[in-house]
Amino acid sequence: MKYFPLIWAGIWRKRTRTVFTLLSVVVAFLLFGLLQGVDAWLSGAIEGSRVNRLYTVSKISFIEPLPMSYLAQIEAVPGVDKVSFFHWFGGYYQDPKQGIVSYPVDPARAFAVFPDWKVEQSAIDRMIRQRDAAIVGAPVAQRWGWKVGDRVPLKTQIWTKKDGSNNYDFEIVGIFTGTQENLFLLNWDYFNEARSFGQNNVGWFALSIKDPTQATQVSRAIDALFANSPAETKTQTEKEFATAQIKQLGDIGFMVTMIVIAVMFTLLFLTGNTMMQSVRERIPELAVLKTLGFSDGLVTTLVLSEAILLCVFAALIGLGLAALAFPAFGAIGVGKVSLPAVVLVSGTAIAVALALLSGLWPAWRAKRLAVVDALAGR
Repeated sequence: MKYFPLIWAGIWRKRTRTVFTLLSVVVAFLLFGLLQGVDAWLSGAIEGSRVNRLYTVSKISFIEPLPMSYLAQIEAVPGVDKVSFFHWFGGYYQDPKQGIVSYPVDPARAFAVFPDWKVEQSAIDRMIRQRDAAIVGAPVAQRWGWKVGDRVPLKTQIWTKKDGSNNYDFEIVGIFTGTQENLFLLNWDYFNEARSFGQNNVGWFALSIKDPTQATQVSRAIDALFANSPAETKTQTEKEFATAQIKQLGDIGFMVTMIVIAVMFTLLFLTGNTMMQSVRERIPELAVLKTLGFSDGLVTTLVLSEAILLCVFAALIGLGLAALAFPAFGAIGVGKVSLPAVVLVSGTAIAVALALLSGLWPAWRAKRLAVVDALAGR
């Protein structure tokens, strides 16, 4: 620690240059934290999928509806335990920009297939009895300040009602916690009766199976039922289903990796150039240090320490800002999120590696510095 003031003074020898370098590294690692955080969070969500849950969707497209009549046939397939169904509602609250992930469901079936959704049984029973009832996830309720008993007008850009309006009014009868908390679940019967078109069609079926090891056989049996029909199906595990949905946005992992590589490659040149200029300007000063008894190894360590301190300090600020900003994704309807710890660890490791790479040549030059030549200006 006795050399820290010397290292710190070397970093701030040119304040303007140091400030701009720090800002560049901070922004780079803020971007790294957010992008890698999203990728790691999505990967974690996929890996956390239930092995005993399957999804049956249209073979043509995920947005293509399926007949409700498929429900009874899927239930009759050996190995199937419980079956539910969902449909796109395309709901928003007050303004089209304030979209809410909302699905019409049969409450008894939905909460049976998704036991990880925790809500009072009385809320489910009330939703079964009350056609305009809704159960919402805790983050959604918290975002809008809703509580049980509130009436919420939800509009949709897809499903106009028979009276020509697009406004559906609901009473919140329960708030659930658990996985996929970013949902607004509304009563299927109310929706199906009120909409002006598409009656008795659903978006997809979700089902639990008795033996997870039989997932492939059950999937094939379900799809075989509807082969060569007007609405053929594709049945997938929950992990495959989640992966397919994410890939509709593109290969997130590849895009994130390419962006991060480009940013870090540019940053390597930036910090390397900064360190080279710093050492070049201080050649006489480094020579004086050697004259005073500082060994070649110690001078090399001092130069490398400057690079490490500069990069790691700025990287930690950037990663810290990313960690603070990441929970904001929860406000746009994805539930509770936080920056994965692996991103913080990998970001710090990359900062150290970046510092070593950018400081290696300047440090090597400082080590080989000849005192006589340096003081003579050669």
